[in-house]
Amino acid sequence: MIFCCRILLTIVIAATVFPVFCRAQSELDYGRDIRPVLAENCFFCHGQDSNKRQADLRLDVRQEAIDAGVIVPSDADSSALVDRINSDDPDLIMPPRDSNRRLSSEQKQLLARWIDEDAPYSAHWAFVAPELPFLPKVKNAGWVRNQIDRFVLAKLESSGLEPSPEADRATLIKRLAIDLTGLPPTPEEVDRFFNDEDPLAYEKLVDQFLASPHYGERVSLPWLDAARYADSNGFQQDGDTWQWMWRDWMVSALNEDLPFDQFTIWQLAGDLLPDATNDQKIASAFNRNHLLNGEGGAIAEEQRFVVLFDRVDTTATTWLGLTIACAQCHDHKYDPTTQNDYYSLMDLFNRVPEVGTPQTLSPRIRVDRPYLELPTEESKREIAGYETKIAQSTPAETSERKAAYVGWRAGFDSAGPPYDKSGMADALIAILNKPAADRTDEEKKQLENGLQKHFDDKVFSTIIEKLPAAKELNAIKNQLEEYRNDRIPRVMVMSDDQPRETHVLMRGEYLSPLEKVSFTTPSFLPPLADTAARNRLGFAQWLVAPENPLTARVQVNRMWQYFFGTGLVKTSEDFGLQSEYPVHRELLDWLALEFQSRKWSMKTMHRLIVTSATYRQSSRTTKEHLERDSENRLLARFGRTRMPAMILRDWALAAAGLIDSRIGGAPVYPYQPEAVWESLAITKERDFTYPKSIGSDLYRRSLYTFWRRTVSPANMFDASSRQACRVRSSLTSTPLHALTTLNDPTWVEAARCLAERSMKEAGDPVSRLTIAFRRVLCRIPSDQDIGLLRKAYEKQLDVYENDSASAVQLLSVGTAPRDEALNAADHAALTAVCLAIMNLDEAVTRE
Repeated sequence: MIFCCRILLTIVIAATVFPVFCRAQSELDYGRDIRPVLAENCFFCHGQDSNKRQADLRLDVRQEAIDAGVIVPSDADSSALVDRINSDDPDLIMPPRDSNRRLSSEQKQLLARWIDEDAPYSAHWAFVAPELPFLPKVKNAGWVRNQIDRFVLAKLESSGLEPSPEADRATLIKRLAIDLTGLPPTPEEVDRFFNDEDPLAYEKLVDQFLASPHYGERVSLPWLDAARYADSNGFQQDGDTWQWMWRDWMVSALNEDLPFDQFTIWQLAGDLLPDATNDQKIASAFNRNHLLNGEGGAIAEEQRFVVLFDRVDTTATTWLGLTIACAQCHDHKYDPTTQNDYYSLMDLFNRVPEVGTPQTLSPRIRVDRPYLELPTEESKREIAGYETKIAQSTPAETSERKAAYVGWRAGFDSAGPPYDKSGMADALIAILNKPAADRTDEEKKQLENGLQKHFDDKVFSTIIEKLPAAKELNAIKNQLEEYRNDRIPRVMVMSDDQPRETHVLMRGEYLSPLEKVSFTTPSFLPPLADTAARNRLGFAQWLVAPENPLTARVQVNRMWQYFFGTGLVKTSEDFGLQSEYPVHRELLDWLALEFQSRKWSMKTMHRLIVTSATYRQSSRTTKEHLERDSENRLLARFGRTRMPAMILRDWALAAAGLIDSRIGGAPVYPYQPEAVWESLAITKERDFTYPKSIGSDLYRRSLYTFWRRTVSPANMFDASSRQACRVRSSLTSTPLHALTTLNDPTWVEAARCLAERSMKEAGDPVSRLTIAFRRVLCRIPSDQDIGLLRKAYEKQLDVYENDSASAVQLLSVGTAPRDEALNAADHAALTAVCLAIMNLDEAVTRE
């Protein structure tokens, strides 16, 4: 029998670091200890995909493995699997040498032990509905603030570790602000928290942040990445869209704490709800945030299938935590997802009256139907202005038109000159060729109507340049049409108005349809209720039904990832057989059931997490932590992570007093490098000059920065390109980050304005440095801090007092006006120190 494997794109942590402490204290668990080893090393060639299966052997089905003699329950020595994995013969050893897979000695022992223990199989934990676990008993009950802490502490105590002390108040308020609003608290807010002796002072602070309108802006960012939200289509043409209306809906829904079950239903099927509101229709734009290929060689139907595939993959990843894209071409290699499952799910989305390539509304705007036209108040005023001008110009144009018609009409009478009949309907010409005396009353009527219509449709436009009033009115109408096409938002939404037949596609090729399929839920998950609608609405309701084992787990895992940097399941995009087995499985299930019992309230769950003792721990790392739990999976401390680039920018603007805190609206164009879009300008069809904003639009939150898919904002160095669904953000640290936060005009201008703000609030250097430090770091500087800052300030002051030109050059960065009354050398020196403060490790890190 031939076993074979391949190198996987995803590195799976299987039966290595973290399961070690679990196995040391309990019996083997198939899902935790064995299946990951088999999935990693065997299932590619001996799994459910019959197209790749070798030796007609399945190891993912117990009875088939037994029938083949590969596994002999309770007798490892007689099992071919054990012989092959321990073989020295290069022709027999499994996994094969050329697979680049190697089983460790521990993994070989595990497999043998498992077989000796009767080789039990079990369903994958994530595909079984969670059951409410018993709350574990703990020794240090005084540390527990809510039930989350019981699960965490029990695991720590069983592993011989202790939780870290609670972080100080300065760290806590900064941490909360980063996570719940993304904006620094004011020194007054910090002082109020520091001086609040109420035992519930922290909880009150949490509630204050949760009630902020900026909460929705902050927590929406992971959803924008999941929805691959952008303000343009992508590809070389990269036309602009109006999908920002969905972004604004998202912020509003999160602020209002729309229950997650409704949040799901609206986004996947809001347009199908009875008497759907505009908000519900806009919510369905989640699945219209895809790329649109408008290039000349794009085949519309092919691109429509590209969109369909993207829509299926995005929905499955976002709500089910499954990577099902490979089932587009063949049965999944590891998970029980079949091609039939994939295309049955795709049938849900194969009903949208879309073309697949965008419609050009203006040189700038390209969207694909269906869309919802929603004029803003500003556009309503503009349209009203055009309509007023049209109304004022119409009488003169009407008079001119009538006179022109009379003159033209005379050409068909015997008294007038002959007129060109080209383009005229044959029936009309036939009547004209008749002598006037021979025409019937009906023909005379047809003639008058026909000539008037021909004049209006074909003739008038050719003579309009000679008619001043008509020319003016025509110009106004053209301006109105151009304005409508370029400025009235048309957000692309979902619709089921064009149902089509859906087929399994051979190797995912849209021109190679196989058997017809219709919507059904994946075969390995609970079935759709008999009474449920067989459309997106029924599917969305199935996702949030109590019996669905994945949705709640996937969502609370992403919440945990948001607050702790890593999910309870590290592979937050993949809960399938290749996923990491959760160290805190019981906690994950408890959170999933708690989420449902709390009526799917996202704010309530966020509050539960951030008020836990687990979240409130210090992030200080000890030698023991690094030796015993380097990745902090046991949560004996809070994890330090770099703030996302979008939040770093907002933090700098807010500390400087520059930020424009308006909520929502069309995207803006803050500072970017010169000619940042120049690479797109390969034709003269449209202007790709970057239209830098002016005034307060330069200082809107990063959330509102125009997001061009082909050239994403240069200073958003760790953000998703938004070309595909992403639910796990990358944490990177490269010199490019520092080059941005030290040299980008946004940060330099923010440092200048922070320095000016500090100079106006205090007269002496120490007080000024203290003010700047507090606005960025949310704490009072220590004597050592002040000593270092003052030394840096005095050094910079010496430089700028001897080089006034450099001082003026530094203070000229940015468009915000500066107070010329301030001493330039003092201002420049403090600006340099403020920029250094913004670049401190403590400033760019969530501790």
